Amino acid sequence: MHLMRLGEPAGLDSLALESAEPRPPGPGEVQVAVAASSLNFHDYVVVTGLIPTSPGRVPLSDCAGTVTAVGEGVSRFKAGDRVISHFFPGWVDGTATMDKLIGVPGDHVDGFAAQIVTMAEAAFGPMPANLDFAEAATLPCAALTAWRALFVETRLKPGDWVLVQGSGGVSIFALQFARMIGCRVIATSSSDEKLERLGALGAEHLINYRKEPKWGKAVETLTGGRGVDLVVEVGGPATIGESVRAVGFGGCISMIGVLTGVAGEVPLAAMFQKNARIAGITVGSQQAQADMVRAIEAADLHPVIDSSYPLEDLAGAFRHQEAQAHFGKICITPG
Repeated sequence: MHLMRLGEPAGLDSLALESAEPRPPGPGEVQVAVAASSLNFHDYVVVTGLIPTSPGRVPLSDCAGTVTAVGEGVSRFKAGDRVISHFFPGWVDGTATMDKLIGVPGDHVDGFAAQIVTMAEAAFGPMPANLDFAEAATLPCAALTAWRALFVETRLKPGDWVLVQGSGGVSIFALQFARMIGCRVIATSSSDEKLERLGALGAEHLINYRKEPKWGKAVETLTGGRGVDLVVEVGGPATIGESVRAVGFGGCISMIGVLTGVAGEVPLAAMFQKNARIAGITVGSQQAQADMVRAIEAADLHPVIDSSYPLEDLAGAFRHQEAQAHFGKICITPG
């Protein structure tokens, strides 16, 4: 089989395709033929060295594939089952704790940039029956992050207002999930073309933040002064001020990304006055993923895929991600 390893020092040019023998599953393990993976910002910061990892690491945290063999004691899967990965193999349910967030594929341990993987049974969950492998491979990180923001950390109901930033994977999933239950969505982007596509997915109001940098005020106007119930915040320091202005009384800002930096000023007085809160979101639990899978099947929701690259051009896929030209998820097919 083939796999991709990260060299030393880390960087896109250090990614190297190698051959290896698949490892048979031991007790409590399953072997999976990887049909597809997808890229997340987390994967990018690992392969570019912004998050240090071990030399020779096999990257990528997301996977969809077919179980080919099971080890002794495995009870949840059998050969032929279609599965998707868990971002946190140790987080079954409940609130996040440090010990539950250990073991992330493609970071703490080898990931899914490979044709065949052998991992613990806990590393996988059932794949939605209505999706193909490429669609399913987009779920474990981006979709689950959006799901937790909308349905675990907040309790949205039909008619509530949600604001999404940009057209990355998490933002598009948040838009799709919000529309799935009848929420009203405002979307921001720097691209009129992408805004048009976000509108086609159900965003009711569209704001080009380059043309309207004080978009928080526009959100107040669009919502009749009440603000939004949830902001899916991916920008960080450069956007948090406008997000605070956009959020309504008793609302929530789900802090998901820090694309513009890791530290910045937060208008604390406004947060205090609005009785609003900021919730840090790092993906989600296995139980939340199972709930999400059932909802995706029931609603027949399909992820938005931008493009697909072969495993041997993993660096090219990351460069496409780096250029921020994509709309939706970038997939990898191991072949």
